[in-house]
Amino acid sequence: MKQLLQSLDSGMTAIEEVPCPQVKPGHLLIKTTTTLISAGTEKMLVDFGKSNMLDKARQQPEKVRQVLDKVKTDGLLPTIAAVRNKLDQPIPMGYCNVGVVLEAGPGVSTFQTGDRVASNGNHAEVVCVPQNLCAKIPDGVSDEAAAYTVIGAIGLQGIRLAQPTLGEAFVVTGMGLIGLMTAQLLRAHGCRVLGIDYDERKLALAREFGCETVNLASGDDPIVSAHAFSRGRGVDGVLITAATKSSEPVHQAALMCRRRGRIVLVGVTGLELSRNDFYQKELSFQVSCSYGPGRYDPMYEQKGQDYPVGFVRWTEQRNFEAVLDMLREGKLDTSRLTTHRFPLGEAATAYESIRGAEHSLGVLLQYATAGIGSDSSLRQTTVRLNDAPLAQSAQGVVGFIGAGNFSSQILIPAFKSAGAIMRSVASAGGVSSVHTGKKHGFTEATTDTERILSDATIDSVVIATRHDSHALFARQALAAGKHLFVEKPLATTKEQLADVLKAYDEASSNTGATRVLMVGFNRRFAPHITKMKSLLDGVAEPKTFIMTINAGAIPLEHWTQDPVEGGGRIVGEGCHFVDLVRYLAGSPITSFHAAAVGRVPGVLVRDDKATITLTFADGSLATIHYFANGHKSFPKERLEVFCAGRILQLDNFRRLTGYGWPGFKQMNLWSQDKGHKAGVAAFLDAVRNGKPSPIPLDQIAEVTRVTIDIAEELQR
Repeated sequence: MKQLLQSLDSGMTAIEEVPCPQVKPGHLLIKTTTTLISAGTEKMLVDFGKSNMLDKARQQPEKVRQVLDKVKTDGLLPTIAAVRNKLDQPIPMGYCNVGVVLEAGPGVSTFQTGDRVASNGNHAEVVCVPQNLCAKIPDGVSDEAAAYTVIGAIGLQGIRLAQPTLGEAFVVTGMGLIGLMTAQLLRAHGCRVLGIDYDERKLALAREFGCETVNLASGDDPIVSAHAFSRGRGVDGVLITAATKSSEPVHQAALMCRRRGRIVLVGVTGLELSRNDFYQKELSFQVSCSYGPGRYDPMYEQKGQDYPVGFVRWTEQRNFEAVLDMLREGKLDTSRLTTHRFPLGEAATAYESIRGAEHSLGVLLQYATAGIGSDSSLRQTTVRLNDAPLAQSAQGVVGFIGAGNFSSQILIPAFKSAGAIMRSVASAGGVSSVHTGKKHGFTEATTDTERILSDATIDSVVIATRHDSHALFARQALAAGKHLFVEKPLATTKEQLADVLKAYDEASSNTGATRVLMVGFNRRFAPHITKMKSLLDGVAEPKTFIMTINAGAIPLEHWTQDPVEGGGRIVGEGCHFVDLVRYLAGSPITSFHAAAVGRVPGVLVRDDKATITLTFADGSLATIHYFANGHKSFPKERLEVFCAGRILQLDNFRRLTGYGWPGFKQMNLWSQDKGHKAGVAAFLDAVRNGKPSPIPLDQIAEVTRVTIDIAEELQR
């Protein structure tokens, strides 16, 4: 199928052939008929992409600060690589989609195949959208009209925050698509509306919709006009739907309002506010969040947990439905908003129209309208990227399940540099697998993981998906007779771990050959750790390890914090450091103790601020401080080892210093090396030469089990 993508690096838009997404639980698979280009948001993205690096930096000062902090801690070269990788990722464009349901995923009961729906899906021939971001289109509402649903919901949410009442006087600043729809909705609420803009053509439309207008380009004074419009009282409220860096619209809004008037920012403006503007009139100011309650809440959007209607009357989905009802009743007119129509194949021309001097407002992309399932090419889950022949005796042929940031930036380049044959790469949506596949020379990209597991030419499978899926894919890959590299963790529960170990034993007994199963505990293979290990192995007495991790804060709603999906930060990331000290100690873990910060009544306990103490069979002791409450300019990882009257200190995998070690004082690197390449090379060497796993399976199981126990202890 075809999808419209944009490069953040160059700003260029292109139609790409990508695999059809697989329908997910709680989602709808939708065949697109019409999409609307958001002239504001999408133009801003294109303009950002086309700007040079200096302008990009000026527009995102917070990102610049993050880059500078990363340079201090990780070094210049890794930081440049990370920035380039981020800018290299293509962005799926669009969020105003209309289509027909091809398939409803498990757990969906309110939609069925054949339903016409409006959603926030992208510009693509087929999209997979969470059910709470979809709404059925009533009979009598055309696809073109329904394409304005999401834009209308943005305006409607701003109106709900302003709480207009019949007969009130409102100003709408910015007469673009959102502004014109907001004005119509306010009129439907029984309000008088004054529209403000620089474009007379947009203002003429506003007058057709029953609004009075102010043309700033003609020198009209908006304050004087608003005073007259409100019969000298001051307007009841202002909705700002403009997009500008200036703070002037907010200042003007404050001057226009009566005492205790309401100002709602729906668009984008500067926010240098004057206290006196708001203080003397006791004005209220609020920023509206997109389509309404539920936006950016993963429990609502991705997991389908609706808010009770008795407590949250208007969610984003219900706002969609309200806009569609207004379209059906003829209280919203979109026919006069559409200025251009383009087939999907001419999308580049469509984007030039919103950036050029020619007048444009509503720009629609049109798709083939054949019946459901009539075009089998739309449902193809695999795209061929090259036709390079594959030798029959080839070894180290790799299939990747997962093409996210870590996979594309770290793992895949490591496998490629180690000489792996890049066969197939899978991702859920298809966009990242195609981009990554082309960039790194994969033969094909897919959204069907079964294709990788059943491909007889692939001998090794890499799993780099979200943590809750690792154990399932591991069992499937082992059952398919594959060698297996799993990005940590191997499992998020002890039951999952037991299932993987059982699958490993069954696979070994069924094939009569030992499969290589390795987890991405890369720090074992870092050059500094190799040096430390060689020094410590010469010391017979117990060692003391102090590991400090400045982990950095991650929002509670992030998937890694979810105890099911991510397993929490100790299981998801802390396992690295349990494995590292286990490796350096060279002795089994016999006991542990863990304590979390904030264990007081009424305070939510999170496992990202904790101290963990491990004891080992040889008498060694390790303390791991995993803290998410530090400053990001401080190095992320520091390891200190005390033994035999000597000390080793490792700073962020860039500098190793020895105190009291005969013949060793210091080992420095120009850039950080956490051992990813060496670990991958060791895995491929084991696959090609029939060697055992570079990390013994009993140690992988031990570290996984102990880490899960630690996470459980921290939650008690």
